Amino acid sequence: MLAAGLAVSSLAAVPARALPGDPPYAESLMRLAEILGGLHHLRPLCGAPDGQIWRQKMSALIQAQDPTPEDRKRLVERFNQSYRSLAEIHRTCTPAAIEIIDRYLAEGGRLTRDIVSRYGRP
Repeated sequence: MLAAGLAVSSLAAVPARALPGDPPYAESLMRLAEILGGLHHLRPLCGAPDGQIWRQKMSALIQAQDPTPEDRKRLVERFNQSYRSLAEIHRTCTPAAIEIIDRYLAEGGRLTRDIVSRYGRP
């Protein structure tokens, strides 16, 4: 089960391909959407009291970006794809799920800091 969970985690780590005309941080935003979707499933599964916070963070991300309808759709699809993929494998909290949570929290923090520091408004 640990190997299966980490395999899904590493598959989700494959960067989303940016499309022509996308901002330079588009792949990072797509990955962040995946992370938020995964956390939205895994954190409550493992007893964290922050159930809806990950969906709220995703909504805030979309709102801050003010994306085109197509870009919004891509972000939401990444969030949902990650949620569904992890929900298929992790139906109870396991050591693998906890490992993914830890990795996602660390990677999400790094991505957020990087995007804000490199592309944020002064």
